[in-house]
Amino acid sequence: MAMKREAFREPFHLSMLFNDTRYRARTIQVIAFILLVLTAAWLVDNTIHNLAALGKNFSFGFLWSTAGYDISPHAIEYSSTSTHARAALVGLLNTLIVAAMACVTATVLGVLAGVLRLSNNWIVARLMTVYVESFRNVPALLWIVVVAAIMSEAMPTPSAFRGEHPTASMMLWGSVAVTNRGIYLPVPDFSRSLGAFGEIDLNYPAILITLALSLLAHRRLVRHAQRVQGVSGQRPATWWKSFCIFAVPMIALLYALGFHLEYPALKGLNFTGGLLLRNSFIALWIGLSVYSGAFIAENVRSGIIAISRGQTEAAHALGLSPRRTMRLVILPQALRIIVPPLISQYLDITKNTSLGLAVGYMDLRSTLGGITINQTGRELEAMLLMMLIYASISLTISGIMNVYNSRVRLQER
Repeated sequence: MAMKREAFREPFHLSMLFNDTRYRARTIQVIAFILLVLTAAWLVDNTIHNLAALGKNFSFGFLWSTAGYDISPHAIEYSSTSTHARAALVGLLNTLIVAAMACVTATVLGVLAGVLRLSNNWIVARLMTVYVESFRNVPALLWIVVVAAIMSEAMPTPSAFRGEHPTASMMLWGSVAVTNRGIYLPVPDFSRSLGAFGEIDLNYPAILITLALSLLAHRRLVRHAQRVQGVSGQRPATWWKSFCIFAVPMIALLYALGFHLEYPALKGLNFTGGLLLRNSFIALWIGLSVYSGAFIAENVRSGIIAISRGQTEAAHALGLSPRRTMRLVILPQALRIIVPPLISQYLDITKNTSLGLAVGYMDLRSTLGGITINQTGRELEAMLLMMLIYASISLTISGIMNVYNSRVRLQER
């Protein structure tokens, strides 16, 4: 029968590329790819001709010329004599810092609001509903501008803290000053140093390594407790061991480094020392947090609702309190529903940091995509770099969250 089918197989001809289902899909894909390549080639050729007509060439040499402008805040050393590449790096770090902080606070706020919206307390549930519906239906830019206006107009000036009877209220906890220029906070400092590697103070990597080793040790401790529970049916107490694993090495390291806090002090017309969180940073951070937190709250609420009510009833039948039921039973199962849309929210937060331009926050958009373009006239090169950087950040966040999602999703057997 096989030989007979081979004998009657129709010989190949060009019409089969579209009429035969064995070849049609690949034919369409090849044609689409060729059209895409031709379109890209036309765009590149057209761009080169247009640049030549304007007397420009395609080059990234502008990155090594002097920037000539100041950036505040800056996480690394920077001055107006630094290069545009350095300015772009400072803007990128500012973007990453505010994006990371906004992701954390938006997640905490979203989880709390999502859980409380399902509360049996009518007032609490309605308040959370008002928050969600109000904040997610107003553009993020408006919330950023509102927070910036409140910080600059409603907060006292630094001089209001001067004198025995200042017009402003006393500093919070004697060390935090909220002013119309920003919030002044104590900043960690060290009297001893492990040295430096380039521009990186080795004290901070040492702290991060110590924390990472403590996390690994705690993970092994938890796995050991789980094995003991599986064998004996009783879980050993681990809270004091966990406390020692995290506290003892960290306290010893901080003591060896001479850790202390540098407090802000009012000298002249302004505060000196400490850490200044500028109004632009606070406005962007809080605005993105409350806006994205409303969307995350809805994701959390939908994930919790998707879990069968029988899970809650079974947990209550076992004697678990509502708080422990939510933490140990409901939320772990709801994560596989919450995490995928949560990835999109993190990506939106990262890209929406470009809105900081409206309040004067010097992020990647304001440095490389703003002042650098105005000074050098390299619009195409700068925009391509920005697109590449934002795409790389987004793909990194998506990759990390997808790995986490694969760990919490339901494993089918």
